Amino acid sequence: MTNMVWKRDEVESPCIQICVVHPTERICTGCYRTIDEISRWSKMNSSERAEIMQDLPERKPRLARRRGGRAARLGNS
Repeated sequence: MTNMVWKRDEVESPCIQICVVHPTERICTGCYRTIDEISRWSKMNSSERAEIMQDLPERKPRLARRRGGRAARLGNS
């Protein structure tokens, strides 16, 4: 008897175990998924997962923007 669960053709998770949600963009800084996408991932079908995976590279630049850090905050006080 073969267990088909282990033979499914599923899209792998993009998780890299750096789970920090960006405070303004509201996406994970490790995998670029939203909290909703992360929580629903195991319930999604392969096509839903594949669609999200296609969108992830476009999200990365949204996190790369720097606003000046500590120096900018101190200068604006």
